[in-house]
Amino acid sequence: MSTVALRIGVAGANAERGWAQLAHLPAIRALPGLEISAVLNRTQQGADAAAAAFGAAKAYTDIAALVNDPDVGIVAVTVRVLEHRAIVLAALAAGKHVYCEWPLGRDLAEAQEMTEAARDNPVHVAIGTQGPLAPAVRHAAKLVREGAIGRPLKLSVVSGCGGWGALTLPNYVYPEDKRNGATLSTIPDGHTIAAIEAVIGGYAEIDARTTTTRDEVHIYGTNDTVEQLCADHVLVIGRHSSGCVSSQEVVGGTVDTPLCFVLRGTKDTLTITGTHPGGYQCGQLTVATIPAAAPQPESIVPLFVDAPANVAELWGACAADIRNATRIVPNFDAAVRLTRVLDAIDRAAETGRRVILED
Repeated sequence: MSTVALRIGVAGANAERGWAQLAHLPAIRALPGLEISAVLNRTQQGADAAAAAFGAAKAYTDIAALVNDPDVGIVAVTVRVLEHRAIVLAALAAGKHVYCEWPLGRDLAEAQEMTEAARDNPVHVAIGTQGPLAPAVRHAAKLVREGAIGRPLKLSVVSGCGGWGALTLPNYVYPEDKRNGATLSTIPDGHTIAAIEAVIGGYAEIDARTTTTRDEVHIYGTNDTVEQLCADHVLVIGRHSSGCVSSQEVVGGTVDTPLCFVLRGTKDTLTITGTHPGGYQCGQLTVATIPAAAPQPESIVPLFVDAPANVAELWGACAADIRNATRIVPNFDAAVRLTRVLDAIDRAAETGRRVILED
């Protein structure tokens, strides 16, 4: 196994804010064998500031320059969803490994296009649905596979989310518009669904209701408002390929609602709990069974309890895949699958009819 550091180019690096600064930077720094060699930002001033903050030797504003840099082996795509396609396709064409944040694209067509491009390429790709890589979710899936709770019967999931409430920050207005691809349905609900399917299997049937409870959202620190053009509340009832039935609710604008995942089986009950307002993709989660089963494994970086925790898990697995020529992390095919599930939820909510998912 090679010990040469895997060099990362971060598209969407910002010295002061953003998911790359909040989660990716500390995660990458904590893992051996990974280093950030270049960053990409809209302006040279922003790129230079990000390079200083991220410890990168090179600062770019041009996508082609980043993906064709010989010192960049992996391109981390942490920009807005609207910009994912251009960077992902350019990186794949340049023969670079890609870690793209979820959602992969604005819609199924974009996700499928990028997935086809990845299939024609020997590189590794990872989609940032880091919830299934969380130690608690992996352990819960293992316990279910091994029959620790018997046959899974009923799952109830509730997830609060700090975003999509009555207030939004000036830099986060774009998620209020469904056309931009980054909404409560795609992000916190998408991550919730990824965790659910990792534990009890894929959805086979879906009934759903998506609701927009307010007409406009106030922009924090101003007297301005923005029209809310996406749901801030999602309810999904499903039947899974395993035969288990589930209900899940994602509530926007709530920072004090603990994450709740209760799975009842023919023998025992399994729970996954957490408190991070970002949802199942953020922070540490804890799995438990009644009666108690084997404890969950420790996190790859135990000191992380916030946003970098599960991002570090995915980066560690991604690096291992590249070094060992394995294919463990969720890839773009997983992103297409998840996009299809979200589309089914939208159809069920719009028509008031149950949607059957193809295998």
